[in-house]
Amino acid sequence: QVQLVESGGGLVQAGGSLRLSCTASGRTFTKNAMAWFRQAPGKEREFVAAVTWSGGTTDSAGSVKGRFTISRDNAKNTVYLQMNSLKPEDAAVYSCAARSGVLVSTRYYEYVYWGQGTQVTVSS
Repeated sequence: QVQLVESGGGLVQAGGSLRLSCTASGRTFTKNAMAWFRQAPGKEREFVAAVTWSGGTTDSAGSVKGRFTISRDNAKNTVYLQMNSLKPEDAAVYSCAARSGVLVSTRYYEYVYWGQGTQVTVSS
């Protein structure tokens, strides 16, 4: 059984930082692109960032460029999202996802496996 488990969410003041982790179990994801999405109450799910299986190529949403960094450690089966200079509008439930392909994608429906999500709250 495949599981993606996120951690690292919490409450932070605006301007602060958090690092989210997503650890996969049940199978290895060295050949799969992985991504982070987020969803705030009353809003649609939004692409945040994605990384190829090698870690050599990443993509991120314009709203987080320069502030968020996605990376992965295949030896640990873990993907990270380093979030700096957080803003109140970054508050959401952040979920990691894995797709069957090796290339990054911004489309949530191309991702097959999903974690349960971790809450990020940013106070102003």
